[in-house]
Amino acid sequence: MSKAIFIRNASQLVTLQGSSNTPRVKGEMSELGIIEDGSVWIEDGVIQAVGKDEELLVKYESRLSEVEVVDARGKLVTPGLIDPHTHLVFAGSRENEFNMRLQGATYMEIMNAGGGIHATTRRTQAATHEELFQQSFERLNQFLRHGVTTVEAKSGYGMEWETELKQLEVAKQLNENHVIDVVPTFMGAHAVPKEYKENPDEFIRQLTEEMIPKVAELGLAEFNDVFCEHGVFTPEQSRMILEAGRKYGLIPKIHADEIEPYEGAELAAEVGAISADHLLKASEKGMKAMAEKGVVGVLLPGTAYFLMAEFANGRKMVDLGVPVALSTDCNPGSSPTVSLPFIMNLACLRMGMTPAEVITATTINAAHAINRGSEIGSLEVGKKGDITIFNVENYMKLQYSYGINHTDTVVKNGQVVVRGGQLNEELSLS
Repeated sequence: MSKAIFIRNASQLVTLQGSSNTPRVKGEMSELGIIEDGSVWIEDGVIQAVGKDEELLVKYESRLSEVEVVDARGKLVTPGLIDPHTHLVFAGSRENEFNMRLQGATYMEIMNAGGGIHATTRRTQAATHEELFQQSFERLNQFLRHGVTTVEAKSGYGMEWETELKQLEVAKQLNENHVIDVVPTFMGAHAVPKEYKENPDEFIRQLTEEMIPKVAELGLAEFNDVFCEHGVFTPEQSRMILEAGRKYGLIPKIHADEIEPYEGAELAAEVGAISADHLLKASEKGMKAMAEKGVVGVLLPGTAYFLMAEFANGRKMVDLGVPVALSTDCNPGSSPTVSLPFIMNLACLRMGMTPAEVITATTINAAHAINRGSEIGSLEVGKKGDITIFNVENYMKLQYSYGINHTDTVVKNGQVVVRGGQLNEELSLS
């Protein structure tokens, strides 16, 4: 049983209370539920009280000698940040492709030349379980230093059963051994392997009739994702893959409309996906359909930034009523970053979102994008004690002073795991 924690005197305590049932949309995304001079009491890993410091001081006065006090005076306190779209488990890096893009090569040109996803697939296939675990563990340490307490992790760098299984087993081991919660997604449909380019139907058969049933039987994933894009999987093929996953209890997710308009957003609404991600080229019709069905739009501005591409229209999506979330899309080819705070900066500077909206998009809406809205994403009694404390006085300064990691303290499940920007060595995180 962990020691109780009393976080006190926050300059601003962002609670986002009242968001557990559905993600926030439109003006709700700006309603942060701020308490000035706010405090939080956490016990047994769970939030027990949230309110003004003077109120909690009276309530718990007799127990102050037995609690760990965290002084948040002059600081911003938010729910722990949540990253709902990562490709966490992979081997190698692709800085050579970065240089190629700077000389004019496109993402699809690089992939068709044997780079892109295929390059990472070869390295991930060759890596041992232990190598993948160690590399991914260090990435999680970096996420933690940037205030992130939960990440989604996709497979997809195998494109055959043995490596897909290896990625999912590593994700499971990471969830069991690292303080960050790792939420697994099966993405065998990340690309069509070269050997099936002339016969994609056979690969889809393997996905739907062999791989997906095995993933479900082994309990290795909660979600099933597909890259619906011209030259990858068509909307019709994507529907087959997502419906096959649903048959076996895997919740649909979809990479949609990243490179060109391809009716991915519309498909997400039709199949009842929990989220549609990327959406750089999503149509207004697709955005409206997502808004109507409550599909979370997970936007990845780091990918557009790194690929030097047009950004998704976050402002329009919010105004149309799409529940928007934000993510790093951490991966070796198109977004090699773990800095969710920088992604928040980009969303303000390049997608027209406000500082308040990006807080919502990386907390409660991100939680809903991975089916965790009832457990994390807001500071409410009964939710997990996942909290990030930033060394700024208010939420607007977090975005105004951009490109800086302002994370001071991170509390995960009621334990201080980052203090003064440094990992708590007692937890053997490195």
